[in-house]
Amino acid sequence: MNKKKAKEIFDLLATSIETPISELKYENNFQLLVAVILSAQATDISVNKATVGLFKICKTPDDFINLGEDGLKEHIKSIGLYNNKAKNIIKTAKILKSDFNSVVPDDLKDLMKLPGAGRKTANVILNVAFGKPTMAVDTHVFRVSNRIGLVKAKNVLETEKQLLKIIPKEYGLDAHHYLILHGRYICKARKPKCDDCVISELCEKNYT
Repeated sequence: MNKKKAKEIFDLLATSIETPISELKYENNFQLLVAVILSAQATDISVNKATVGLFKICKTPDDFINLGEDGLKEHIKSIGLYNNKAKNIIKTAKILKSDFNSVVPDDLKDLMKLPGAGRKTANVILNVAFGKPTMAVDTHVFRVSNRIGLVKAKNVLETEKQLLKIIPKEYGLDAHHYLILHGRYICKARKPKCDDCVISELCEKNYT
């Protein structure tokens, strides 16, 4: 897809999505990192339910280290893969304390070295916490961008690279939020709400 049509799509998405921000609840960058790690293969709603109490008592890497892996599990056991996620979060807290003075880094490579933080997580942190125009490709972004014809990619990395080439600069910061929210509420996986879609006339409707 060319940049002109991509701009038309994001212009329309902007008319239907008033607040293109993350739906995860957090108070600081480390809590955001924890929430994003927890959100893998889980919904933001389920993560927010689990962290509402957790984040009241744990705000820093030290807080999580003191809580410990078993204590953390008690708070997040309603979330899928919680055993592994708890282990990764405690490891990440210890690395941040020892190597980064308990501060979440703003570098892609440094973030991807943290246990449980892959490329998508790193891009979310760079975008949401540090205001960088990255493209975090989750299942929604991958599905929607390929379905509507923004890109034609076989995997998330190809999708990220292709999207970054065509997304207008004015939407660089919010683009992945627009695609996530559109995929979450309108362009759903099984039953997309095409009749309610503001970009239906520009969509290639590729359901394969």
